[in-house]
Amino acid sequence: MPTKSDRSSHITLVLGGTRSGKSSFAQRLAEQNGDKLVYIATAEAFDDEMTDRIARHQQDRGEQWHTVEETLDLATIITTHSAQKTTLLIDCLTIWLSNVMLADRNIATTVDGLAQSISNAPGPVILVSNEVGSGIVPESALGREFRDESGWMNQRIAAAADDVALITAGLPQWLKRDGA
Repeated sequence: MPTKSDRSSHITLVLGGTRSGKSSFAQRLAEQNGDKLVYIATAEAFDDEMTDRIARHQQDRGEQWHTVEETLDLATIITTHSAQKTTLLIDCLTIWLSNVMLADRNIATTVDGLAQSISNAPGPVILVSNEVGSGIVPESALGREFRDESGWMNQRIAAAADDVALITAGLPQWLKRDGA
């Protein structure tokens, strides 16, 4: 990732499967900038297991992070919190996408709004998303729709990103660097 002196804004998409290490990799990237750190959480705790996951993530981040919770309107949150010398870490887009789908919002329009907001952000934005297209074909129509929408979303955000990394077993493979 280029240093702050190289450019004022930088978009990085971090993809990976479940428990691939994508969130911790994204966190390390963000912390390297030396900027103010804002974590934008998209998950809601509907049960004890999710409450425990969220608590672990918060503990892993530490006190240098400011956390903002937003389940649907990421574009507005990015516009509100993005600034030079502030790195935003959005975790995770696939949970956000499921929220958008369950709220019956127009997915393409909402994803386009997200892509526009990150492109206009004056500071670095790091986005975490699951790569769900490499697994089995879901049994339900909703599962197949989610898989398809997730793939299209990842393609749209990857197109807007300067860098894209795929994390497997905690190891990054750079798919795109510096917009190329």
